[in-house]
Amino acid sequence: MSIFVDEDTRVVVQGITGSQGGFHTEQMIEYGTNVVAGAVPGRGGQTTAGVPVYDSVEEAVEVEDADASVVFVPPAFAGDALFEALDTPLDLVVAITEGIPVQDVSKVYKRIQEVRTQLVGPNCPGVITPGESKLGILPGNIFEPGSVGVVSRSGTLTYQVVENLTAEGLGQSTAVGIGGDPIVGTDFQSVLSAFERDPETDAVVLIGEIGGEDEEAAAAFIEQEMDTPVVGFIAGRTAPTGTRMGHAGAIVSGSGTGTAESKIEALEAAGAPVGETPTEIASLVADLD
Repeated sequence: MSIFVDEDTRVVVQGITGSQGGFHTEQMIEYGTNVVAGAVPGRGGQTTAGVPVYDSVEEAVEVEDADASVVFVPPAFAGDALFEALDTPLDLVVAITEGIPVQDVSKVYKRIQEVRTQLVGPNCPGVITPGESKLGILPGNIFEPGSVGVVSRSGTLTYQVVENLTAEGLGQSTAVGIGGDPIVGTDFQSVLSAFERDPETDAVVLIGEIGGEDEEAAAAFIEQEMDTPVVGFIAGRTAPTGTRMGHAGAIVSGSGTGTAESKIEALEAAGAPVGETPTEIASLVADLD
């Protein structure tokens, strides 16, 4: 089983005629993702990678029965693209775009409270159910079907941890990159809750980083709501206060929360062992009862 996406997910790619959209559409199709449409204003009637392009997401959903979208629209226009997607009955929207203005994302965040659509991202690598479907830029070759769920703020660390899991024979049920911006549509708790309900996810890896309090909130959820064991990793142990490390959300303000230490302490107190390096994660998962 999986969460969010599977072999039946019908995908529309917003921004499919751009260089990134076109390239990753080909990669998704090659992986086996059921990409049924593209959506680009003014490009209706064209085809890209053998996929029909429509002028709007609404038209693509209506004609092709799409139920998910992937957004590769440039930052200045991505907010409008997200609103367009959220005005349709899509189940899932995955926003890959990095650098969307914070004020635009804030408006989108308010909108997702009013609709049933799940938004993953922005500034994320996407979602993959190995062997079935991937939405985004995740390198499909390192993933293998299995029972370990992965949820992460970092794309690069996701790839490293997953490659180690796969090398140890620990396949994945689904991997979700929630994104590293200060405001994202889907948080750790939402993904953890979905994994907890999935009978074929036997363990979860949570990959966090400094900044914000999302990992501390996730730790409280793990302690109170989860029977599925969780293993954690927190990036940024040596990051100086006030310096942004990588993602826009990866900055410690000096308030006493948001540090690697506070996140590690919270996870371990919740019963989730935390690896000191990404390479330790696979062995910690293997050692779970």
